Amino acid sequence: MKAAPLPTAILRDPRHWPALGFGLGAAPVAPGTFGTLLGIPLYLLLVGLPLTVYLAVVALLFLVGIAACRVTARALGVHDHPAIVFDEVVGYLVTMTLAPSGMWAIATGFALFRLFDIWKPWPIRWIDRRVHGGLGIMLDDLLAGVFALLVLQLIAWMAR
Repeated sequence: MKAAPLPTAILRDPRHWPALGFGLGAAPVAPGTFGTLLGIPLYLLLVGLPLTVYLAVVALLFLVGIAACRVTARALGVHDHPAIVFDEVVGYLVTMTLAPSGMWAIATGFALFRLFDIWKPWPIRWIDRRVHGGLGIMLDDLLAGVFALLVLQLIAWMAR
């Protein structure tokens, strides 16, 4: 199902830009996939940081996302409007924690995160349906990122 177009006032209001992935969430099809794409250059900026700093940045982005997604969801009157994609960015960054280097890992992490974000196996689906507000929007994608992280690490381990 295609989402209704976003009101122009929402797109013009800078308070909503982070939640909307700086416009990528307004894509007419697959906004979550477009939003996840924003995670790739952000990951490339962060990948060389020490693990503790990387995790601190991801945790900070998660907290910022709770507030940003809550504000935009309230303005749109929809719990988790498809145009809200900041959660996908953070979920992808979780997936890429300690990822092996190389484009194969970036692409595989992307595909795995999208798979778990769309499929929503238990308990992701349960969280998506029962935890509301900014926390609910962010939490199901955080967990999808953890699932994708584990599979990506398993693939990397098996490839050794």
